[in-house]
Amino acid sequence: MPFKGAGVPTEMRSVEGQVVQDADRLDAMGAIGIARAFAYGGHTNRAIYDPEHPPERHESFASYQANRGPTINHFYEKLLLLRDKMNTETAKQIANERHEFMTQFLKQFLHEWGMADSRATPK
Repeated sequence: MPFKGAGVPTEMRSVEGQVVQDADRLDAMGAIGIARAFAYGGHTNRAIYDPEHPPERHESFASYQANRGPTINHFYEKLLLLRDKMNTETAKQIANERHEFMTQFLKQFLHEWGMADSRATPK
């Protein structure tokens, strides 16, 4: 059930498929999702953040797979998009909490990085 890019539809027809898809997406969010993102970024030698390399909207799975952007971009390219892709009401509730946690993390990260407005997304 991989994420295929912001512009790629990934609809599930069965309730069982929707539940599994929600579980997969929830795993990528929140504190554990943040840890996973940085662990993977480190494993693949990605920069943590580069304000000169803005996030991209991937309109195809090939574009998403080929992406080599900094780890912080992954939040804007995927992780922050997941909340609005949940199928079940329970997953939507959990996703809201995890989304808020990631948003607060990014606000603090950008503040510590020295961004003038830590509420702003990278340009």
